[in-house]
Amino acid sequence: MKRTHHCNELRPAHIGQTVTLSGWVHSRRDLGGLIFIDIRDREGRTQSVFDPSILSPERYEQAAALRSECVVSITGRVRHRPEGTNNAKIPTGEIELIAQSFEVLNMAEVLPFPVDDPEVANKVNEELRLQYRYLDLRRPEMARNLRTRSKVATAVRVFMDEQGFLEVETPTLFKSTPEGAREFLVPNRREPGTFYALPQSPQQFKQILMVAGVEKYFQLARCYRDEDLRADRQPEFTQVDIEMSFIEREDIYALIEGLIKRVWKTALNVDVPTPFKRISFEEALNRYGIDKPDTRFGMELVDFSEEFKGSKFGVFGKCIEGGGVVKAINARGLAGATQGQIETMTETAKGFGAKGLAYIKVEKGADGATVEWKSPIVKFFSDAEKAALTTKLQIQEGDLILFAADQWLNACEILGKIRLYCADVLKTQGKLTIPADQFNFLWVIEFPLLGFDREQNRWYSSHHPFTAPVAEDMKDFHITGLPSVDLKKIRGQHYDIVVNGVELGGGSIRIHDPNLQNWVFNEVLQIPADMVKARFGYMLEAFKYGAPPHGGIALGFDRLIAILCNTPSIRDVIAFPKTAKGTCLMTDSPSTVEPKQLRDLHIELKVKPVASGIPA
Repeated sequence: MKRTHHCNELRPAHIGQTVTLSGWVHSRRDLGGLIFIDIRDREGRTQSVFDPSILSPERYEQAAALRSECVVSITGRVRHRPEGTNNAKIPTGEIELIAQSFEVLNMAEVLPFPVDDPEVANKVNEELRLQYRYLDLRRPEMARNLRTRSKVATAVRVFMDEQGFLEVETPTLFKSTPEGAREFLVPNRREPGTFYALPQSPQQFKQILMVAGVEKYFQLARCYRDEDLRADRQPEFTQVDIEMSFIEREDIYALIEGLIKRVWKTALNVDVPTPFKRISFEEALNRYGIDKPDTRFGMELVDFSEEFKGSKFGVFGKCIEGGGVVKAINARGLAGATQGQIETMTETAKGFGAKGLAYIKVEKGADGATVEWKSPIVKFFSDAEKAALTTKLQIQEGDLILFAADQWLNACEILGKIRLYCADVLKTQGKLTIPADQFNFLWVIEFPLLGFDREQNRWYSSHHPFTAPVAEDMKDFHITGLPSVDLKKIRGQHYDIVVNGVELGGGSIRIHDPNLQNWVFNEVLQIPADMVKARFGYMLEAFKYGAPPHGGIALGFDRLIAILCNTPSIRDVIAFPKTAKGTCLMTDSPSTVEPKQLRDLHIELKVKPVASGIPA
């Protein structure tokens, strides 16, 4: 019984034809002496009808014994559905298949959870879904996610080929570069005590490819990081990795905007307007409190440092006197926030080292006519301070005003977190509506090249040590010594692409001058010369033989697909993801290994394995 059509193919034009469909039993209904079975494959589903007047009693009983997810092949005649029984929810809803014969290709046991009802399946514990991932992937919504992923991967490859890029695979057995995220190590059997590392990114290889004259490189690269997991992180993930020679930042912006435009049109048939808005890192923090701002709603941070200078409210006045700032947001309509919600926001502020959270609820007074600012701090404010708050925050009844008084970065980040929390509360209450098809893209640029770790008393790279500084910030740079400029004021040629508060990717123009690269390693990051040589010597050596100016970017492919599929977790767009603990419940990995394997690798365990199988 060879399949002639897939289960989303039959239409009124096929009426009268004899066809064969193969797939899974999606659902079975026994109505009025007829059995209705929806047969499903990856393309969709079609209703089939089993009539006892056509089938023998024995075959009819076999049809009645079928349960969900049995694999069957059905041959029959296509006909119009009876009047009034069309199903507008599926493309095949105008027709049905009258079964003339069928074959049971495989019976299925009772399922651990249903796959035919999205509402029920979505409430199933995720660990159970991951344990039976092959069943979970049969659900139409999961199948659509995988289809979208495949379509987008093809669109990326076609677009990059049109732009003259070469797809080049780079090694997945690399060397350890431990200054980044924690790595996965692979022991080398041939040389005991040596290890490969799975790459966190192809960064160094793609720069070497530029030295090699490839000029335009890309790949859908597999990357690995042994870090704590969240909904948007996995220990192994995919990124669209890109590098170009003889370019400036504008070239990267134009390329990626074109790629995003193509991807959104392919996946959603949405025309994304270009060019994307650009804001500096400093502006993003000042206005939104985060370097990946969601600009689909307002509630922006407003600075009141000038207005509260010398304020009688000591917390604000002393903060500004000590070089800090006072910022505030207006969570419009949230004056009725519960004590629990206020405590959650207060704990957020304390998480950044603040002693508490100052706020004002703007509500009707006891007389029901006047509007009052309800907060113990208001009595310390002058009329001028109140007027400034009213004007700059456009305060009205029902508002919740939230303050942060701290050093600039801390104050911004405190209110940035609280802003997002307030938006979630307002959305839950129906007071803030964001259309599902609204995509606000922007570039965040002008990041600081370096950050300072107070605990270790040393500078570190904000992006990575290969990022080139902005040329005008290095005009006083001398190779023979430290630059005369303040290190914290040097901007990097680093850029992030953000949509709806999600960082899709980031990149930079790279350092191609070996002298400048050595200065960053040795003088700024204070990496010992022998360590630089051991970790990056081959790269610096390559730069001596003519490295072109170059730059690139990497887009998180899993995050991108999750946005297109409108799901908050990248686990829903990866065929076989790991849990939050980094395990695969379907295959029960990671697992123990045989003692002989450890001996071959010259590895001795100092602790007893959690799982059984290896003697302690």
